[in-house]
Amino acid sequence: MDSGPKQDSACPGAEQSEPHRKSSWLPSVFGGRNVVVGPRIEPLADDLIPDFSDIDNDNASAADIIGQQVASEEGNEIQYRTCSWKKTAGLLFSEYIVLSIMSFPWSYSLLGLVPGLILTVVVASLVLYTSLIVWDFCLRHPEVRDVCDISQMIWWNKKWAWWWTASMFVLNNTFIQALHVLVGAIYLNTMTESIAIHACRTVLFAAAITIVSWLGSLPRTFNMLSKLGFGSAFFTFISVLLATAFAGAQGKPAGYPLKGEPIISVWTPSTTTLVTGMSAFMNMSYTFIGQTTLPSFIAEMRDPRDFPKALWACTIAEIITFSVVGSVIYVYTGDQYMVTPAFGILKDTYKKVSYSFMVPTIIFVGCLYASVTGRFIFFRIFKDSKHVKEHTLKGWFWWSALLLIIWIASFLIAEIIPFFSSLLSVMSSLFNCWFGFIFWGVAYFRMRHSDLKIGRARQPILDALSVALNIIIILTGFLYLTLGTYVSVQGIIDEFEAGAVGGVFSCKSNGL
Repeated sequence: MDSGPKQDSACPGAEQSEPHRKSSWLPSVFGGRNVVVGPRIEPLADDLIPDFSDIDNDNASAADIIGQQVASEEGNEIQYRTCSWKKTAGLLFSEYIVLSIMSFPWSYSLLGLVPGLILTVVVASLVLYTSLIVWDFCLRHPEVRDVCDISQMIWWNKKWAWWWTASMFVLNNTFIQALHVLVGAIYLNTMTESIAIHACRTVLFAAAITIVSWLGSLPRTFNMLSKLGFGSAFFTFISVLLATAFAGAQGKPAGYPLKGEPIISVWTPSTTTLVTGMSAFMNMSYTFIGQTTLPSFIAEMRDPRDFPKALWACTIAEIITFSVVGSVIYVYTGDQYMVTPAFGILKDTYKKVSYSFMVPTIIFVGCLYASVTGRFIFFRIFKDSKHVKEHTLKGWFWWSALLLIIWIASFLIAEIIPFFSSLLSVMSSLFNCWFGFIFWGVAYFRMRHSDLKIGRARQPILDALSVALNIIIILTGFLYLTLGTYVSVQGIIDEFEAGAVGGVFSCKSNGL
């Protein structure tokens, strides 16, 4: 097969022949073949790309690098740059359309319906914008495979930045996996509440979820996982739509009328404190923040220029789904009956039916994060070896063993830390401030400096607004780091004072 046209379809055009030209606003926002890739912010680092001997590290273009990557995979048994934008959309849907949707009614009960809906759109828009920055950066530096590579690049190619980000990256992903182990045990306890199980039921259920999740994370490429991702997102849609419909059908929430008539707050209720209000806001934000996985997804796209199509499709679906589910369930439940996840406000049969459709997502999202972490480590252990490119016994052994170690760690975290859910909020505050905001504000300014350095045209008004917006994004990250961490730590203190902290490897049912 002629490799010329194939490489052209995967490469960002002839942007190097017109370095001063920028993309028009349409491809800059929605992607496509007319995207013009900007200049690099740093020379090509030797440790961030396979040893392509015919590439000049100081003058390598994005087209050269992607062309070499595609050509180097020809004939391999395992090929990575195979995802279309539609398959990438499947991965995004499976990452964002998840169980945490059912925490939006709780957030709206603390923030008020109107402020909650406004913040849903604002946070979604900020994440969309920063995700486009991630995409732009990955186009300029197609050798990066994950957020750790990007961190090294934006912090002036310093290796300490890679190690610092790698520690946060692995911990963040492992804690998310542990959350899904915990949620899986909650589901199984909810379904079997009336059944007498003589074994240590919660630990047993968590172990079962861990084993199933390990098996689900074994596929080696995102091309395969994307097919499972579409199924996961579809069942999540069914689950939340059923829960929303059941909330309306039952009329009154579970527990009514013990606490009187449901109270609906259009604006922020007077009972909301700084701690509870910030907790509600961060809870919403954490659902949207997922930029840590985007570089890994883009690195396996056949044509990275098409990534915004997947991003826009997912963002529009997020805003509609989160807003409708959050507001409808909240209006039928009220402030005093609200629990999170909101399945708990449904009567028993409704709860079990709608919650059951969430099972594929409970399993798959953990698998997705395990796969991202696994390939992050695996590619560095076996860089450029045949075990990455072919189906070798050694390669599959170490891939399986690595994922098993990651899942065992997740299981132990979920079971050993008695205040795990609150600790997850602390970790999210400490990590998502960087992964969701600060990194991408800094990346914007690094790319802007490179554009100005070569005289790339920028519209003055739009440039000034972009600078102001990215300063706000960086400051928002520091707000998460400071106030967000304070609120999360205070939540742990409140749990201890209320005696709500359980024991290690607790056998007690944690069902809804």
